Amino acid sequence: MILIADGGSTKADWIAINSEKEEVFRVRTLGLNPAVVREEELQNRIINMFQLMNIKDEVTEIHFYGAGCGTPGPVAILKEILETIFVNAVIYIAEDMLAAVYAATGKDPAVVCILGTGSNSCYFDGENLEMLAPSLGYILMDEASGNYFGKKLIIDYFYKKMPKNICLEFEKEFNLDADHIKKNIYKEVNPNMYLASFAKFMFEFKDEKYIKRLIKKGFQEFFKCRVLPYNVDSNSKIYFIGSIAHYFKDILEKVAAKNNLTITGVIQRPIDDLLAYHKKNIV
Repeated sequence: MILIADGGSTKADWIAINSEKEEVFRVRTLGLNPAVVREEELQNRIINMFQLMNIKDEVTEIHFYGAGCGTPGPVAILKEILETIFVNAVIYIAEDMLAAVYAATGKDPAVVCILGTGSNSCYFDGENLEMLAPSLGYILMDEASGNYFGKKLIIDYFYKKMPKNICLEFEKEFNLDADHIKKNIYKEVNPNMYLASFAKFMFEFKDEKYIKRLIKKGFQEFFKCRVLPYNVDSNSKIYFIGSIAHYFKDILEKVAAKNNLTITGVIQRPIDDLLAYHKKNIV
């Protein structure tokens, strides 16, 4: 049995396939970002999924692609946890950026971007990834991500920059007590996921001028920091992965056009395309 996992900060999609490359089952756990989630919680999120536990001794390989897996420290933590649970498996861990590349472009050169709970980008030349900088996460980077927009909404609300009609709906939707917000950001697990939960609010009001302006500004910042430095042009293939890119595809395409670029494709969840790549090239 082989497990393939696309692990974001908010959720992780798992697919099990047998030796004939047939899908056995798929499940979704909470996010498994080892850079922001404590070891005990990471382990609990896996062992609490009975479908995974039922076949843990049958698993011979795990290909895990995850947010927070771009540096050695978090990778070592997650690998040790997986090895403890899946004792007969060989564990392969790579950052979610590689899963995005495999899902979007396979082996063809392209710029591939992630816009989900977090954000990132790379240039793939057909063999190797080139990244502008390591991802430093939700506090320092993650332009135009879910947590980025969540922060912007909270800031605009407290600085009274949010239009009144939007403000009233925002108050109905969320607990905006200052102590509650600070506790979730500074003391609870997954502050990035908590911040990104506010971004879902934008989906309901995406036709409002205020929301459109907020999204356009965030997307332009992402292009400036994470796309344009690759020296792309109108002929460049550019793919986006993630829920933010998916739900605001029309605005994303307009911002790309403003920069004389064209979006080649947008994929909300890459797990099916990742599975297809593995069946063809790896398994």
